[in-house]
Amino acid sequence: MALSLPLLAGLFALTALLYSAAGFGGGSTYTALLVLTGRGPAEVPVVSLTCNILVVAVGAWRFTRAGHVDLRRIWPLFAASVPAAFIGGALPVSRAVFIGLLAASLFGAGLAMLYRPRDAAKPPRSYKRVLEPLLGGALGLLAGIVGIGGGIYLAPVLHLLRWGSSHAIAGTCAVFILVNSVAGLAGQLAKSGAEATAILAGHWLLLPAVVAGGLLGSLLTVRKVGTTALRILTALLILFVAAQLTRRFIELI
Repeated sequence: MALSLPLLAGLFALTALLYSAAGFGGGSTYTALLVLTGRGPAEVPVVSLTCNILVVAVGAWRFTRAGHVDLRRIWPLFAASVPAAFIGGALPVSRAVFIGLLAASLFGAGLAMLYRPRDAAKPPRSYKRVLEPLLGGALGLLAGIVGIGGGIYLAPVLHLLRWGSSHAIAGTCAVFILVNSVAGLAGQLAKSGAEATAILAGHWLLLPAVVAGGLLGSLLTVRKVGTTALRILTALLILFVAAQLTRRFIELI
C-alpha cells in the first residue's frame, strides 16, 4: 500500500495522540503502518523505536511526577529487559525470522488491545518475583528486534495479577516502554550505524508528527471521546497486518 510521507505522518500523529493518553507509545500501530506501506526489516524497528521514545517520554515523565511510578518496586522488570532489548536490537536476524516474530508479536498485540480489565477491588494474586525479570527480559528482547516497546503485553499481565491501580500499571508500562525502546534503538544503531541514521533522515517528518500528537494526547482526556470503537478498529488493523505477515512468513520458509 503506497502512502505519501505527509499522509503517513498524519496517521502517526493520530496514533501518538490516542496511545499517549494511556501511557503507551504506539509501537505496535507504527509497526503495522510501516509494514503496510512496504518498509522492510531494516527500517521498521529503527523508525518505530524512535517514535516510541519521543511519545512515551512525555507519559513516563507525567506518571512519575504524579507519583504513580515506584522505581523500588518495578526495578526487577528492567533488570533483564534493558540488556535484552539492546541485544535484540544488535542481533542480526534473517528476513524470515523478522517477519515471523513480527507476525506473532502483532497478533499478540492485537489480542492485547481487545482485552479490557475489570474494575474489581480484589487483593493481588500471589506469584514469585523471579518471574518479573524473566517477563521483562522476554519483552525487552522482542522490543529490540521488532520495534514494539512491550508495554502493550505487560499491561494485561499486570492487570491479571492485580499488580496495582490502573495509574500505577500505566506509569510502569510507560517507563518500561521508554527504557526498552532506548536500549533497543541503541542496539539497532550499533548494528546498522550510518544506515539507521539515513533511515531516520528519510522518515524525518514522522518524528515531529508523533511529538505533536503525543503532546496533544497528554493534554486531552481522550477517554471522554469514546475510544472503544477506535481501539477495536486499531486492533483489527494490527491483526490484519499480522495475518498478511503470517502469509509472507509461510511463503519464505
